[in-house]
Amino acid sequence: MSDTVTDGDGDPTRVAIACQGGGSHTAFTAGVLKGLLREWDDEYELVGISGTSGGAFNALAAWYGLVTADEDRAIELLDAIWEDLSASDLSDRFLNNVLVGLSRLESAGVPLLELSPYQIPGQEIGKDELRETLERHVDFDAVSDLCGRETPELVVGTVNINAGVFETFTNEDVTPKAILASAAVPALFEAVEINGHYHWDGLFSQNPPIDDLMTVDADRKPEELWVIQINSQEREGEPTTLAEIADRRNELSGNISLNQELGVIERVNKWIDEGHLPESDFSRTEIHRIAMGTEYHTSTKVDRSPSFVRELMELGEQRAAEFRRGR
Repeated sequence: MSDTVTDGDGDPTRVAIACQGGGSHTAFTAGVLKGLLREWDDEYELVGISGTSGGAFNALAAWYGLVTADEDRAIELLDAIWEDLSASDLSDRFLNNVLVGLSRLESAGVPLLELSPYQIPGQEIGKDELRETLERHVDFDAVSDLCGRETPELVVGTVNINAGVFETFTNEDVTPKAILASAAVPALFEAVEINGHYHWDGLFSQNPPIDDLMTVDADRKPEELWVIQINSQEREGEPTTLAEIADRRNELSGNISLNQELGVIERVNKWIDEGHLPESDFSRTEIHRIAMGTEYHTSTKVDRSPSFVRELMELGEQRAAEFRRGR
């Protein structure tokens, strides 16, 4: 980045990045990461990156590119994975248009035939395609050896539907199954079994995971937390139509866990400032949000059309540039 930022000892400022989930909208996150990595300043040290659902795909791609090569490789992986995720061929584009249309009708209150993913023939095909995309670009057998104190923490969020608790997978435990579980939207995909328990989309839990980025050794704890936020925090006016209400409910539900976890960090920062916690044992973490800042209909969260993916990635790069200029 353009400015030199160090802590009081002249060491690089430790940074963690948290990538919120939100379906196809997380192509925006890929754009932000590309923009940040392209202009990365060595005065910052990335000590952790987390993600949920589509955010987990981005976190994994960025992390793997960085620990196996450099920022350029991470950018290449983000582009490659999203090229594969986009609805590129004719049949995939047709299916994409159908899903977007059905989602729009549903949010408008139109009665639709509802089926469980367990009732849909060939449902596993979509999950298999996601797994193949991941394994095409990431050597998961090598992940364990790549993890260590000199590499950023990697965290993926899911929800354990049997235990009814949030569950995160970190570092060597980030497998294709963990990523798929984080993206297993209940209405679209069957649950993913890991260690004898079934898991759903991490949007029900930590979106994105924050706590695991903070509960690390003191010399690896982030001094700054950059949150790439998909769901709008604020909106003007009152939602009145069914579509507007559905949009806002979707955004609010996606932000609940995020705001709760950030609230804990802000409370600790306040107690340190007020002298209730000793700075010798506790450290402040400055929070920055990189928000999409553009409102899209909730149905577009399933839109994988190449043109829409490109639009979101370009918007992400624009927001990353604005963030860098504001540092």
